[in-house]
Amino acid sequence: MGDDSEWMKLPVDQKCEHKLWKARLSGYEEALKIFQKIRDEKSPEWSKFLGLIKKFVTDSNAVVQLKGLEAALVYVENAHVAGKTTGEVVSGVVSKVFNQPKAKAKELGIEICLMYIEIEKGEAVQEELLKGLDNKNPKIIVACVETLRKALSEFGSKIILLKPIIKVLPKLFESRDKAVREEAKLIAVEIYRWIRDALRPPLQNINSVQLKELEEEWVRLPTGAPKPTRFLRSQQELEAKLEQQQCAGGDAEGGGDDGDEVPQIDAYELLEAAEILSKLPKDFYDKIEAKKWQERKEALEAVEVLVKNPKLEAGDYADLVKALKKVVGKDTNVMLVALAAKCLTGLAVGLRKKFGQYAGHVVPTILEKFKEKKPQVVQALQEAIDAIFLTTTLQNISEDVLAVMDNKNPTIKQQTSLFIARSFRHCTATTLPKSLLKPFCAALLKHINDSAPEVRDAAFEALGTALKVVGEKAVNPFLVDVDKLKLDRIKECSEKVELVHGKKAGLSAEKKDFKPVPGRAASSGASGDKDTKDNSVPKPGPLKKAPATKAGGPPKKGKPSAPGGTGSAGTKNKRGLEAKEIVEPELSIEVCEEKASAVLPATCIQLLDSSNWKERLACMEEFQKAVELMDRTEMPCQALVRMLAKKPGWKETNFQVMQMKLHIVALIAQKGNFSKTSAQIVLDGLVDKIGDVKCGNNAKEAMTAIAEACMLPWTAEQVMSMAFSQKNPKNQSETLNWLSNAIKEFGFSGLNVKAFISNVKTALAATNPAVRTSAITLLGVMYLYVGPSLRMFFEDEKPALLSQIDAEFEKMQGQSPPAPTRGISKHSTSGTDEGDDGDEPDDGGSDVVDLLPRTEISDKITSELVSKIGDKNWKIRKEGLDEVAGIINEAKFIQPNIGELPTALKGRLNDSNKILVQQTLTILQQLAVAMGPNIKQHVKNLGIPILTVLGDSKNNVRAAALATVNAWAEQTGMKEWLEGEDLSEELKKENPFLRQELLGWLAEKLPTLRSTPTDLILCVPHLYSCLEDRNGDVRKKAQDALPFFMMHLGYEKMAKATGKLKPTSKDQVLAMLEKAKANMPAKPAAPAKATSKPVGGSAPARFQPTSASVEDSVSSTVEPKPDPKKAKALGVSSKVKSAPGKKVPSKTSLKEDEDKSGPIFIVVPNGKEQRMKDEKGLKVLKWNFTTPRDEYIEQLKTQMSSCVAKWLQDEMFHSDFQHHNKALAVMVDHLESEKEGVIGCLDLILKWLTLRFFDTNTSVLMKALEYLKLLFTLLSDEEYHLTENEASSFIPYLILKVGEPKDVIRKDVRAILNRMCLVYPASKMFPFIMEGTKSKNSKQRAECLEELGCLVESYGMNVCQPTPGKALKEIAIHIGDRDNAVRNAALNTIVTVYNVHGDQVFKLIGTLSEKDMSMLEERIKRSAKRPSAAPVKQVEEKPQRTQNMSSSASMLRKGPAEDMSSKLNQARSLSGHPEAAQTVRREFQLDLDEIENDNGTVRCEMPELVQHKLDDIFEPVLIPEPKIRAVSPHFDDMHSNTASTINFIISQVASGDINTSIQALTQIDEVLRQEDKAEAMSGHIDQFLIATFMQLRLIYNTHMADEKLEKDEIIKLYSCIIGNMISLFQIESLAREASTGVLKDLMHGLITLMLDSRVEDLEEGQQVIRSVNLLVVKVLEKSDQTNILSALLVLLQDSLLTTANSPKFSELVMKCLWRMVRLLPDTINSINLDRILLDIHIFMKVFPKEKLKQCKSEFPIRTLKTLLHTLCKLKGPKILDHLTMIDNKNESELEAHLCRMMKHSMDQMGSKSDKETEKGASRIDEKSSKAKVNDFLAEIFKKIGSKENTKEGLAELYEYKKKYSDADIEPFLKNSSQFFQSYVERGLRVIEMEREGKGRIPTAAGISPQMEVTCVPAPTSTVSSIGNTNGEEVGPSVYLERLKILRQRCGLDNTKDDRPPLTSLLSKPAVPTVASSTDMLHSKLSQLRESREQHQHSDLDSNQTHSSGTMTTSSSSTANIDDLKKRLERIKSSRK
Repeated sequence: MGDDSEWMKLPVDQKCEHKLWKARLSGYEEALKIFQKIRDEKSPEWSKFLGLIKKFVTDSNAVVQLKGLEAALVYVENAHVAGKTTGEVVSGVVSKVFNQPKAKAKELGIEICLMYIEIEKGEAVQEELLKGLDNKNPKIIVACVETLRKALSEFGSKIILLKPIIKVLPKLFESRDKAVREEAKLIAVEIYRWIRDALRPPLQNINSVQLKELEEEWVRLPTGAPKPTRFLRSQQELEAKLEQQQCAGGDAEGGGDDGDEVPQIDAYELLEAAEILSKLPKDFYDKIEAKKWQERKEALEAVEVLVKNPKLEAGDYADLVKALKKVVGKDTNVMLVALAAKCLTGLAVGLRKKFGQYAGHVVPTILEKFKEKKPQVVQALQEAIDAIFLTTTLQNISEDVLAVMDNKNPTIKQQTSLFIARSFRHCTATTLPKSLLKPFCAALLKHINDSAPEVRDAAFEALGTALKVVGEKAVNPFLVDVDKLKLDRIKECSEKVELVHGKKAGLSAEKKDFKPVPGRAASSGASGDKDTKDNSVPKPGPLKKAPATKAGGPPKKGKPSAPGGTGSAGTKNKRGLEAKEIVEPELSIEVCEEKASAVLPATCIQLLDSSNWKERLACMEEFQKAVELMDRTEMPCQALVRMLAKKPGWKETNFQVMQMKLHIVALIAQKGNFSKTSAQIVLDGLVDKIGDVKCGNNAKEAMTAIAEACMLPWTAEQVMSMAFSQKNPKNQSETLNWLSNAIKEFGFSGLNVKAFISNVKTALAATNPAVRTSAITLLGVMYLYVGPSLRMFFEDEKPALLSQIDAEFEKMQGQSPPAPTRGISKHSTSGTDEGDDGDEPDDGGSDVVDLLPRTEISDKITSELVSKIGDKNWKIRKEGLDEVAGIINEAKFIQPNIGELPTALKGRLNDSNKILVQQTLTILQQLAVAMGPNIKQHVKNLGIPILTVLGDSKNNVRAAALATVNAWAEQTGMKEWLEGEDLSEELKKENPFLRQELLGWLAEKLPTLRSTPTDLILCVPHLYSCLEDRNGDVRKKAQDALPFFMMHLGYEKMAKATGKLKPTSKDQVLAMLEKAKANMPAKPAAPAKATSKPVGGSAPARFQPTSASVEDSVSSTVEPKPDPKKAKALGVSSKVKSAPGKKVPSKTSLKEDEDKSGPIFIVVPNGKEQRMKDEKGLKVLKWNFTTPRDEYIEQLKTQMSSCVAKWLQDEMFHSDFQHHNKALAVMVDHLESEKEGVIGCLDLILKWLTLRFFDTNTSVLMKALEYLKLLFTLLSDEEYHLTENEASSFIPYLILKVGEPKDVIRKDVRAILNRMCLVYPASKMFPFIMEGTKSKNSKQRAECLEELGCLVESYGMNVCQPTPGKALKEIAIHIGDRDNAVRNAALNTIVTVYNVHGDQVFKLIGTLSEKDMSMLEERIKRSAKRPSAAPVKQVEEKPQRTQNMSSSASMLRKGPAEDMSSKLNQARSLSGHPEAAQTVRREFQLDLDEIENDNGTVRCEMPELVQHKLDDIFEPVLIPEPKIRAVSPHFDDMHSNTASTINFIISQVASGDINTSIQALTQIDEVLRQEDKAEAMSGHIDQFLIATFMQLRLIYNTHMADEKLEKDEIIKLYSCIIGNMISLFQIESLAREASTGVLKDLMHGLITLMLDSRVEDLEEGQQVIRSVNLLVVKVLEKSDQTNILSALLVLLQDSLLTTANSPKFSELVMKCLWRMVRLLPDTINSINLDRILLDIHIFMKVFPKEKLKQCKSEFPIRTLKTLLHTLCKLKGPKILDHLTMIDNKNESELEAHLCRMMKHSMDQMGSKSDKETEKGASRIDEKSSKAKVNDFLAEIFKKIGSKENTKEGLAELYEYKKKYSDADIEPFLKNSSQFFQSYVERGLRVIEMEREGKGRIPTAAGISPQMEVTCVPAPTSTVSSIGNTNGEEVGPSVYLERLKILRQRCGLDNTKDDRPPLTSLLSKPAVPTVASSTDMLHSKLSQLRESREQHQHSDLDSNQTHSSGTMTTSSSSTANIDDLKKRLERIKSSRK
């Protein structure tokens, strides 16, 4: 028992897994109890047992297993998560339960399986059970079959898939085990119960005894349709409903519901397809051509055997069909004809829809063969053609059939009519539209008058069948001229017809008029029966009445339960009306008078012909009253209008009477049942009066009313013929005007264009201009509906007239036809007709197509031509194709019969020669246009092969194929493409190109369809496999197409289709389906036509449904009891008629206006990055084209939809250019306010602008360029950098525009290119512009070459990409261009390069032709530009050259107008003297210390930084006095409103007007100069600085470029700005208010100004630049140090990122940073280190060490190291506490760097070999502690090393040495850096001198933190001085003194204190202060780079001399000068 107690303590789930069976039993029992208690199906308890359920059912102990099964059943029934266990549990049940001897176990197992099915897991269960059938244990097989049988019996055939079960049935019947066979029999009976005879074919091959038994069982089954007795969870509500109905006792409705479920499975579907093509005898094609009929017979018999297979596998049967067709058509042996026909029947039956593509070839041949009289042949042919008909549609073969109808042979006519009759039986009202019925009826009507009785009978049968299928309404219009006897005969036939669709057809609303199907009364209701009676007894009286009641009565005919029943009310209405119009007989005048007198007052009739007009008028008034009061049913319209026409009738002379008369006609037409008979009485009179000035309007009103009553098409035809049969031009023109208007009101549906065209032509030829004008207006209106094809009828008119017509058409282009507002019944009909099938063009459409005269070209497609197309030689094939193209071009519009051409062209679609494939595609495109909608019949045999071409590897071939497919689809609609398995077969092919193109095409087409054929579901499995395709593009396209498939198939079907997928795939696909479900678009409400022709009727239909709300609110006003369908069809008409309708649109427009207030660009996080990724991953098209194709525009539209306001996007992609202008205007307005948005969508904006470059409209182009200028200015202000993606998708297209013929555009483009260099590196721009020089447009070539010249001039040779040599060679090619402008541009560009680069140019250009070279030399001479400076810079042709080049970028930016050498001298000059050229710049001056210690060897010292301490320069010239003193609003009286006054004045600083700006600056300067008032500026500093640098930008970008502006004005403005700033930055409290961002922009502006070569060229420019120099120094010193340091770091980072800035720019920023570094020892305590370190961290993130090392210049990395080093040195280890603002310190390169520095400084002060040693030199090895002395010394050296105590330390060391003269301090010094040693020695010397009174040099001065050493150290390491750090800076005066001494030595005049301009100070990298010439500089630099050791060698010397030098310089000036004099004397004596 001990054991028991152990397991009893365990929790339930552990018990269930226990190895003891008792424990498990107990666990299962407890689990069962738990399961029964849990009420919530989603409870987390269930999940605990998820993994255990399989164990419950597969337990090894039989007793325990039973309990486990019970628990499992409850679990499956109640747990939400149970579905996850389906596979494993059911397979467990099959393998471990079904083999148990206990019946209970088996029952539970079956129950569990059924429960899984109930929880929607049917497919998985079925799969496991079918696997179980392969088990060897018969017990298991029996149980599996039994389970399947029970499942089928309970759930029905919709849930349990029968096909896989039927597949295995024959195998089960063959089983050895009797039980299995018995069970197989039972399930076969159960299956038969559900699908009846569909089960027979698959079981035909089983044992005959078994089959007989089955037959007996089947007979016993009840005939009623079975119903499921158990439902899925999702259907449980349905079950409840069913029970309620049964309780109510009537399940009639239920029966109705399920009635259509019975024939759900088609036997064909259950069959295995047989492959027969390979089994054909090898010699079949030879035998079939054999001369002996026996051989031919053998061949055919072989085929007959093969085609007996009930289902054939798809394949290419073209050759076989062709062979059989030949036998049928040409074989003389009739037996063989019958045999071939049987073979065709077999093929058609076995292939079904797949045979459709061959139908068109075979049908005409079979029909013509009906001339054979032999019954067996006729029967075989009938069977063949009937079987073939089922594989295609009547539409597809209609042309062939109609062609045969005119055959002279009566048998052919008879058999064709009979075939048509049989075909009609398979049709429904939907598949037999009017457009198809019309030609058939016309042909059959000829036959009913045929002389041969059998032909007549056949025709009657066909017409009767048509009448039965589509109803009288549709057929009657075609039977107008048939006499009564024949009409009765047709109706008689119609009653005999039995339709294939049986009950369905009977129920269909269209077919209600006929023989009632038994038992239909219940659902159709009384009105249905009434229709039947009325129509079956064709008497004129009742016929006339019935429709009248119909029209007025409530349209609730027997309806919705019928699946086929579409809008009945509307259709009946029209049918009724038409019946009435036809039937009304013409009444005699007596009858009319009698009828009229019954309804009119007697006086009225008497006075009708009174001679007194007043009496006649009174009579008319009476007449009118009477008509108004009359009821519609009682109004005898014909009698009334005859009364009106009675003398004087329409000849009435008094206009008032006439007006009344016409008004009454209109009233009668509106209020009564007005027939065409009545209309004919009055129309003549109306047309006569239409031109009357007074009565014309009334006549038109009456005509409109009649048109509404009798349909416009008929009325219009009558009116037109009447108008043109008389001579009055006024009547003619007014009739035309009326018609134009009427078409707009009624729509175009049904109008006979042909009839009008002859009248319109007459009108166009009229002499009266008004008639011509009206005719042209009418044509314009017709054009709206008919489209461009209308013009063809008038191509032979005179050119002048044709141009007027074209102008009218032009006006109408782009407009859509207005929605019809009248003729409602007509429109509702067309609406419902189209509702039946969105793709069928309605009759109006086909009318227009009928108009086009079509040529028969089949006779031109000869067998020679076909063999040419198939020739082996590609040239001959091409000839053949050319001929075909010629034939089609010549014919323009062709008939659908094109002989053998389809087969020939199909062969060419897979031609090995791609050019021929493309040519074939072009021909097929032409063919589609030429044949129009009739091309439908060729979709299967020619269209589908075009889809195959979409899999071609060549992009252009695929594009051509896509264009062709689209051209076809436009004509055919999509239905034909989607029907059958062809499309799914294409998708099945694992060709990534084919898949992506096809899916893309479907994604484009499916959303436009209202309905699709059911065959679309066949594509779904392949769509799923595409979702997991290896190719990313295929996956993307499949995902895109998913929502559109779902839109048509529904989520349920799609989800169900995932059942066949592997579990992993299934989950993924289901997730995608969920996602797609969310994005699923709604189906288009109106029929979205796929036909290209703008057909009549289709256009109005497109515009019908406006909005549901309108329909709802309006329906009540339209009709008393509207039918919802009808209201929908009315849509627009109701909107127009009712007030509520009008309000709706106004609301929406209001809403739209509100929407426009928001931002136009939506910032999508990472949107741009994602788009770039997509483009990189080729998920979207790369923006690269010669002209933008639709797919690019669509793609851009899609991408924009997420980040551009909807209304703006509509404007941007509108077809009208004015909308583009609006969009650009909006974008300009929002540019400043939405910077972030603009930058976020920049790639899309630029792409959209490239599209505008392809527009022809200049105004859009100008506006776009204007916007671009503003945009790039903004971007450069924001310091944005264009990405590669943005640049490459924009610059090439912009460069196209540089070749525009208009000057103003070229100028703008150049300006934009200029600005672009600020946001995109010039070196990257270069290749794009270089590409532009290859253009065919000579203007573009010239402009591009000029632009290249400008780039080289501005940015130096570095911009030439890929190398200067290659670039120049390409430019030089253009010297030989045939266009003069291009030659000049090329020459000028090379001359520019020459001016920069010297004679080296010739080397780079390479060899030129003599002529070109002489031109170039000539041009160089002429430019008189001897480059004296350039060669100096070329001393060292090394990679470093770029450095030198960039360092003198200020020279490179000079214009080519002055001599280069003089430029260089100016740059170097100190005072503008001619001798100034010899003056040496500060960096290159003689260094006295160096010379003094010169031992004859050339030493290299660390280059020094420039010391700018310019406070001592008091020259007033540096602060240009503002020259204007404005007296305007003074600051004195600003006590009340100071702030606003300051704001106002600051705002004026940024003014575009120079004078305004100067005045404002003067006032501010006045305030700043007065200490008491300066405080007022506090709080406005940022604002003032922003205004200032905006003004600087304005000058730089605009004023400087403006040639009209006086440059003096600009200088004046610069002076004021700089003066103001210097005043400001002298007041420290104000200067500190400037924020980081503002300082950054300010520094950017000032440095840009210093580098502006245009300023240097001005007279006083140098002075301005010097002043800026001084200002920069002030800014650096006086601003808040944290802010300025941060600003400089950000500026450096940006300038390095933007290679568009010249290298010079970054260099100057670094110089400023070095200056800040030198200020650090004084300012370190006031700096927020955390912020600075964050900035450095960000900098290092953007520029990791590796990236910095790649920089062309090594200054950036040194600058950074120096800064960090100084910070380390100043703060010591505490520096690491200041990393608080960095988010992830561990990842920061900065922390690692600092740690490294600290480590080196602490631990490794020795080891010279380590290159990082010097970094730590300031620390003494703290570990040494041998004795106290050592400790004491260590303490002293610590003090010397620390910033605060260095002085004290040195003093202590001096005392110590004095005291212990023998003490050895060497160990402490030897581990330190050279600099530190010399510093200590020098310090001791200074103290010694001081103590002994040798000189008054205060030690406090210490050593200035000379960072020169670190400025340009050797590339490998940073050598920095960590010596004394608390020294003060050496004043410039010291250097000035030294400079004076040097000048005296050189014999120069010292009276003028010449100073170098600041450009020279700030713009050169500091270099070793040894050399005095460029040559020496180069050699020094190269030595530095090449020899690290040498440097270290000389390091000691240079540092010693240097430090001693600096020591001395820091003393007072006097001491300094004495010292210098002494040293100079020494130098002189040593040199003598």
